[in-house]
Formats: sequence, C-alpha cells, structure tokens
Amino acid sequence: MTMAIDRRAFVSGAAALTGAGMMASPALAAAQAASDPIRGWIVVNALGGLGDPNHPTSDTRSAITPRVLAEAHASGLTMVNITLGYVAGPEDPFEDSVRDIATTDRMIRENPRDLMKILSAADIRRAHAEKKIGLLYGFQNCAMMGKDATRADIFADLGVRVFQLTYNPANQIGDGSMAPENRGITPFGREVIERLNARRVMVDLSHSGERTCLEAARISRAPISINHTGCRAVTDLPRNKTDAELRLVAERGGFVGIYFMPFLNKTGRATAEDVVAHIAHAVNVCGEDHVGIGTDGTVTQIDDLQAYRVKLAEENAQRRAAGISATGEGPDTYPFVIDLRGPDQFRKLARLLEAKGYSPRRVEKIMGQNFLRYAEEIWGG
Repeated sequence: MTMAIDRRAFVSGAAALTGAGMMASPALAAAQAASDPIRGWIVVNALGGLGDPNHPTSDTRSAITPRVLAEAHASGLTMVNITLGYVAGPEDPFEDSVRDIATTDRMIRENPRDLMKILSAADIRRAHAEKKIGLLYGFQNCAMMGKDATRADIFADLGVRVFQLTYNPANQIGDGSMAPENRGITPFGREVIERLNARRVMVDLSHSGERTCLEAARISRAPISINHTGCRAVTDLPRNKTDAELRLVAERGGFVGIYFMPFLNKTGRATAEDVVAHIAHAVNVCGEDHVGIGTDGTVTQIDDLQAYRVKLAEENAQRRAAGISATGEGPDTYPFVIDLRGPDQFRKLARLLEAKGYSPRRVEKIMGQNFLRYAEEIWGG
C-alpha cells in the first residue's frame, strides 16, 4: 500500500539476538521460551519489510537500525519478502530497480551476523538454523521489464525471486486490481510469464485484476502465488481475491498469503479478528496446505499514532495524485492492523489461530511451512 520510497525504508526486549547486542535475563528468556507458540518454527512473511516507520528514510542502509534488527529477531521472523525496485513514480523503472538491488546487497554485506540474502529454499532453512533474518528480493510491479521479457534473466541473476506482475493500475503485463477494464494478461505478459517459469522464479498475482490473475494461473507452467491479499467473499473490496482466484491458485499448487491491511474490513479499521476470519476463509477455500501470511508491514510498530496520522494523510494524497491508490484506503485508514503489530504480532496470531481450534501443526503451516513448501516447488529443494 505504501509508496515506493516508503517500501525502500521498510527494507532499508528480546531473547538470544545475534548482531543486535541485546540479551534477556536467563530467567526471562526461559519463561518466554516455555510459553512461545512459535518456538522452533520457520516463520515467513510473504510480503513485508524491515525498517523503522517512526523514522522513515529513503536510504535503505540507514533504515536498518539496532532497534529494527533487535525487534526482527525478537519477533521470531525467519524470512521476509521485501519489495525492491520500481513500484510507481517518475524514475526509470529498470535503472531504479538495478540500483535498489545493489544498495540492498551492500546493506546485507554490512550486516552479516543478522541478515542474509535468500536465493533458494535451502537458504530459508539456513537462515533459521543460523538465527538470521532472510531477505527475499521481490518486485511489486514488472514495469522494469520494459518491452523485453529477457530482462527477467538479468533480475533473476541479480537474485530477484518474486515477480509481482502488476501493481494497482494496468501495465504492459496486465491489469491491476484498480484497472476498470479487467482485461487480463497481454501478449507480452504471456512472454514474461514463460520467461519467469523458465528461470524458476515466483509469479505473484497480488494487486492484479481478477481476469489477470485467473489467466496467469492457467498460463503459467508452474504454480503461482498471491503473496499478500484478503478474501473478497469476506470483505468485498478490489484488493481482495475472489474465491475463484483463490481456488484456482490452490488447485494448481500455489500459495496465498493473507495481509494485515485495512482491506480486511469495510470500515478500514481492520483488527486481529478480521485477519483470523480471512485466514479461515482462505483455508476453507484453498485447503490448509496453501495459506500463509504476507502482512505488508514491518515488525517495528508506530510509536506515536497521532503524529503518524499526519504523515498518513500526506502519503494517501500522494498516492491518489499518482493514480496508484486502492478502494478502501484513505487518509484515516492505517496500513496495518491496530491490535496485531509490533514484535509480538506472529506469536499473537498463532495463539489466536490455536484458540480458534487449529492444531499446532496447521498453525505452523500457516506461519511458514506452506510458503517453504511452495518455494521448494518453484526453486527446487
């Protein structure tokens, strides 16, 4: 939902932290571990970020502060799909994307005890074993392809593993969720999907229009993903996916991540209860092996909501002016779930799902194992 510059900033009290330099007392650490519902689990955020939204910056490297690293470790997060490169704006999409990848590579090199670049499913397991935060490079708009589908090779070689075909408006690949024509995949989009399949990278249909999503799922030789969305049958807004989309993606072996966004509730004030309701619906439609989470947010929470409202209104005005906003977002709708944020968000969600009657095994799948299975399907073991 946030502008490209803010997504770069996202990229840009705890137990056993690696490079963050914070340690809990032995007694406190033991108590926390004993009651930790995600202890030992691989926790995957299929779309999110690292950064301090209290101090946003366009400099990716300066966004990684001791607090950000400490809270990421404390949250139990294993891996997050971060948005790099062009999303919208006046920049050249190709140059902007290459530059952002290089900057993020350098940031990871400067934080080797805390961060690692994810190129394979094995890397997700290694990040978990080494207690690092894995960063999965992803795009949220394929505008950087220009008119040349072989650019997929360039970006795959640079480590991009998730290619979201469209943002909210239409592009040269297909129609986004806010494109009124709902025209589907273009001939060039078919070329791009074929090339992405050949390179064994993820084809992500988050933000797409319904026809674009359904056609991509049928065209793709490999399963596709919808890494951050909600369920339109629960909340009828364009950014949420229809049962037809959810079902087809699952039937073809794909993955669906539920976000922590205002689109989960028509009021724009989504709660943890809404997140659980959308996950439950997705599980009912897709089956428990195809659903996970893609929060579309950070682990570090907003400390001063009053001050943030001013920035939020400014950002919403910018998005509307740029033509990239979505129905359901506004100057007073938070781009997060008010009672499911901060370093405890994954543990709280796990507890809520268990309280709903989900077995620990089902909850573990939702929190990370389903994405790992999907990654192994696309990238290989």
